[in-house]
Amino acid sequence: MGLEAALRGYLLEEALAWLLRSSGYQLLVAAEQDPQDLASEGSILKVRGRGTAHQVDVLGEWTFNPAFSLPVRLFLEAKFYKTPCRIEVIRNAHGVIHDVNENYTSSGQSGRPRRRFQYSYALFSTSGFSPDAQEYAIAHQISLVDLSSDSFGWLRTLIYTTAKRLYSEWVRHHIATFPVTWMRIVLRRRLGTADVQLLPTAATQTVRFGAAAERVLDEFVADLLHHEETELLIGFPSAPFIILLKVDDKRRFIAHADAHPTHPVRIRRLGHEPHAEWVLSPWGDEAAYMLRFTMPAHVERWITETEDQRVRRSRAVKSDFLSNITVYRMEGDQPRVYQLQYETTQFRRSSADTAP
Repeated sequence: MGLEAALRGYLLEEALAWLLRSSGYQLLVAAEQDPQDLASEGSILKVRGRGTAHQVDVLGEWTFNPAFSLPVRLFLEAKFYKTPCRIEVIRNAHGVIHDVNENYTSSGQSGRPRRRFQYSYALFSTSGFSPDAQEYAIAHQISLVDLSSDSFGWLRTLIYTTAKRLYSEWVRHHIATFPVTWMRIVLRRRLGTADVQLLPTAATQTVRFGAAAERVLDEFVADLLHHEETELLIGFPSAPFIILLKVDDKRRFIAHADAHPTHPVRIRRLGHEPHAEWVLSPWGDEAAYMLRFTMPAHVERWITETEDQRVRRSRAVKSDFLSNITVYRMEGDQPRVYQLQYETTQFRRSSADTAP
C-alpha cells in the first residue's frame, strides 16, 4: 500500500473520531490513562495482550456501560481503498482483539480488585468489504461499517483531496519518512478529540514541511467544522451488529429526542444494493429529523437476491432486527439514552388509512 492511500486511512480515522464526539467515544492517548492495560513506546501507544503488546492508532472507551457487561473499549480502523477491503485486514483485527481480551490474570495475593474491559474492533471502509471478509467478521463479531453511500460523499472527497495535498508536500520537501504521529497529534489538538495535556510530543523533520503541512491540516479541520451539525451516533439494534447513524441536523434530532426519549419511528429503504441507504424518522412527524444508515452487505444481498421478495424481506429485517434501536448520546457531561421503536403495526395502519 502506498503512502497516499495510507494517509487517506489515517485522516479518515481522525475524522471519524471527531464525528463520533457525541456518542460517548473518548480517545485514549497515553499509557498513564491505564498503566495496567496500556503501554507507551516513545510516542506510540500500545495495548497489552496475552502474547505481546499491540500498537494502536485509534482506541477509545465508551462512557456508557451496557447492562451486565464489562466497560467497552473500541479499536477504530479505517481503510480508504479503491477496491473492497479484503479478509487479511479482518484476520489481523481478530488476532489483535483475541490476544488483548485474553490478557487477564487474577489479582493474586494482593487481593486488590483489577479493572477489566471488553475490547471490540470496528473497521470502516469507503469501498465496502469482500464477501469472505464479511463472513469472517460476522463469525468473529468484528463490526464492519461501509462508508461508500452518498451520505459520506463529502467526507470521502475531503479526505481524498487532503491526502493528495499532504503527499505532494512530502514529495516536494524530500522528507524520508512522513510524520504520521505528528499529524495525528496536530489534528487531535485542533479538533479537540483528546486531552491536550495527555498528548505526546512529536515533531516534523523540517520546519518548512511542518509549516506547509499544517496549512493543509488547518484547512482540513476548517472543512470538518463546517459540517459541525453533522455527527455520527452508534445505534444498538436488536441484532448481532451495530449501525452507524448519520445525523444531518443534530439540533433538530436533539429537540425531538429530548422531548420524546422513547418514540415510534418510520424506517424506509432507499436506492439499490450495494449502495442502498436506510432512512429513519419519527412516525407521524417525518420532517422533525432524519437519520441515515446502511445495513451489513450480507443483509442487503439477502433482501435483493429475489426481486419479488424484496419488499417482504425489507419488512422482515425491520421487524426482526430494527424493532428497537438504543442510541446513546452525550450532551456536555450529561448522558442521554433514546429508544427508537419500529412496530409492524405501523405499516398495517398506514396501509389501512390509504386503502380505497
